[in-house]
Amino acid sequence: MSDREVSKRDLARFVLPEVGRLDETGEQWEPYRLIDPGGAVVVPVQLYFADLQAASKPDLTLRSYGMDLLRWFRFLWAVETPWNQVTRVEGRDFSRWMMIADKPVRVHWRHQRSGVTAEAIPTPRAARTPNPVTGKAPPGPKYAASTRAHSETVLRAFYDFHLDEGTGPILNPFPLGRSRRTRRANAHHNPMDPFQNERQGRYRPTVPKRLPRRIPDELFNALFAALKCNRDRALLASWVSTAARAEELLTSTETDADPGQQLITVIRKGTRNSQSLPASPDTFVWIRIYQEDLRRMGVPRGRDQPLWWTLRRPWRPLNYHAARAMLNRANDLLGSNWTLHDLRHTAAFRMAEDPNMPLTHVQWVLGHAHLSTTEIYVAAGLDDVIKHIRAHHARRGRQTEQIQLAEGYNPASLDVLFGRNQ
Repeated sequence: MSDREVSKRDLARFVLPEVGRLDETGEQWEPYRLIDPGGAVVVPVQLYFADLQAASKPDLTLRSYGMDLLRWFRFLWAVETPWNQVTRVEGRDFSRWMMIADKPVRVHWRHQRSGVTAEAIPTPRAARTPNPVTGKAPPGPKYAASTRAHSETVLRAFYDFHLDEGTGPILNPFPLGRSRRTRRANAHHNPMDPFQNERQGRYRPTVPKRLPRRIPDELFNALFAALKCNRDRALLASWVSTAARAEELLTSTETDADPGQQLITVIRKGTRNSQSLPASPDTFVWIRIYQEDLRRMGVPRGRDQPLWWTLRRPWRPLNYHAARAMLNRANDLLGSNWTLHDLRHTAAFRMAEDPNMPLTHVQWVLGHAHLSTTEIYVAAGLDDVIKHIRAHHARRGRQTEQIQLAEGYNPASLDVLFGRNQ
């Protein structure tokens, strides 16, 4: 067995060294750069990012792709294999490594200053015990199937790009499935049936389908009460009222909030189009209270200024990570693990349950391209099923059964046994 094969086998048991990085430049021409351990720009990724940007992909997509490419290049740097000399053996072993290896434990920059290392941070338990409040399982120590599937798609597209340019290896290290690469996808498609995904990668895992979870009304009220300031209350009311994504709402400016028309304008994640979303009157009440707090603190004001700010000097626009930290503080008080995206699901379920709200209107508010995506909010959730089944058993228990009692049985005892007089 060669040294290269031994190193690959050992990588399945150890975390990859955190060498290289993905830098955010702040430039429109090149928003992100992948940097190798020597501090140089990884040119193949730079060319791929330029192609994605020319295809009108947003900066967040470049960042998402860049994180997957950084993980792949760290793997190649560890096994000392050039990116343009990889074979399907490296692609296969990388897919196996992501399946069996633990996720790296990262140390927050505040703790890095005090000398805390990754070894001092406890590793998450393998058993994913559901949260007693929300019923949601926390993230486990392994890479999720959705993460591995996204990584496989990105790397296959990356090498497809370089195959077309003639700058990569002869064969894509992340090929399509053997039974699906020899014929055209949906070659004999029946127009009455939906299209099937017939161009799936060979090393792509099966991602389980999960119904979105919403926050019940009583738990939402508790979450709202756990917030500490008017800005957080205004944010929570805006998310659950407009059903906007977290990042979409955080990029709004002061002129985007129109209390006269009760509309909040956001930039959609996929299309990058501007869309005005209706919001509840309570939302604008909290926004107005929050803006009055900003005026007293001396935060910059103006029509083109951000709508959401940090509450400490120096004043900065509120970003996604700070908003998530705000929600996590409320979760710590309640013992829950709600996420910002759960607020969007909650708003979608509330609208879909309204019999006077057409599903096509819900689709427009959510910004879904297909109605089938919106239909997942029509399906009954776990909480609804449990509640209705319990009500069913209660109704059955209250029904009076006409039975002929055998001699010696006490009718009062049977009523207590079956709960008829409760």
